[in-house]
Amino acid sequence: MPTSSRDSGKPKYLQIADDLVQQIKGKILAPGDQVPSEADLMKKYAASQGTVRKAFAELRATGLIETRHGKGSYVKRRPPVSRKSSDRFRRSHRTAGKAAYLAEAEQAGSTPSVSVLYVGPIEAPEEIAERLSVPVGEKVLARRRLYFSDGTPTEEATSYLPWDVAKGIPELFEENPGGGGIYARLEEHGHTLKELTETVRVRLATKQEVAALSLSPGSPIIHLTRNAESEAGRVVEVCDTFMAADQFVLEYRIPAGD
Repeated sequence: MPTSSRDSGKPKYLQIADDLVQQIKGKILAPGDQVPSEADLMKKYAASQGTVRKAFAELRATGLIETRHGKGSYVKRRPPVSRKSSDRFRRSHRTAGKAAYLAEAEQAGSTPSVSVLYVGPIEAPEEIAERLSVPVGEKVLARRRLYFSDGTPTEEATSYLPWDVAKGIPELFEENPGGGGIYARLEEHGHTLKELTETVRVRLATKQEVAALSLSPGSPIIHLTRNAESEAGRVVEVCDTFMAADQFVLEYRIPAGD
């Protein structure tokens, strides 16, 4: 195995991971290329399967590769998308007919698409009911979508709206609510947005989330929750989103004044 004197004190799996990182950064392994298999690496580096698997785990943590179930690991084709919270929900995007995800993808230079998984009524679970200030079990409108960037699934989001708000806006029951998305439709019907509040945490993906986003087992995700409050002081939509953590950089602008 090619090593330098500075690598001699590192565990072997870190030496393998570092060597692969250098191959990726040096374009020896180019974007889209398949990374050598476990068997190939075991032979090349005279390493055990366990050592090579630990090297792959280190390499996945760098965000430089993605593992596709049953197909192997590949060098990622694109850098993470920078999501600017101060920009993505600007009213100017909505009036231009662009929903937040489309505006964001356009800025990143990727091709976005969306698959609508469900639109319809559900009984509000406890957490959603609390955020919408409705009784637990009350009927609310749910809109669940899976978003893609250049054909790769990157996030799944579910919006929940109070039924008394949603029932008067027929577009909200359509798979495509029209230009500017659901926020544009809410504002057209008098629910002008005043503030959006987001909470972000990172955790390991569940089995369902691994399958939905084609992630490697044990991958981290960003779990983002958002409440949209109208100028009347009412929360008119809440959204739960889970995102492939290596696909996004979240950027927040925070005023420092009084």
